[in-house]
Amino acid sequence: MGKWHNSRRSMGQKGKLNIKYHPKVKSEDIPRLTSNIAVRIENAISNRLMVNPVKYGFFLRGSLRGYRKLRVGDWRIIYRIVDKEIRIIAIGNRKDVYKFVNIRK
Repeated sequence: MGKWHNSRRSMGQKGKLNIKYHPKVKSEDIPRLTSNIAVRIENAISNRLMVNPVKYGFFLRGSLRGYRKLRVGDWRIIYRIVDKEIRIIAIGNRKDVYKFVNIRK
């Protein structure tokens, strides 16, 4: 799986929720985003994923069973919930994000 980068955020009264990014999310996915898309993705992570990852994320099927997606327009955040940790494995456009997700998981 490689090294995961940590980011800790508060969940209010529920305690701390730890977010970990796959190294390629920070080195490849985020730099590809335009500034306005990057802001939308950041807001979605802060306002939806950090608040309630179960409510806002949709289950994936097939080879990505156990993973979820968060929709942000035509963009997808692919992640997995492990205890109090959210592992983001990919951020990309819906037309091609699933092509490289299987390689990273």
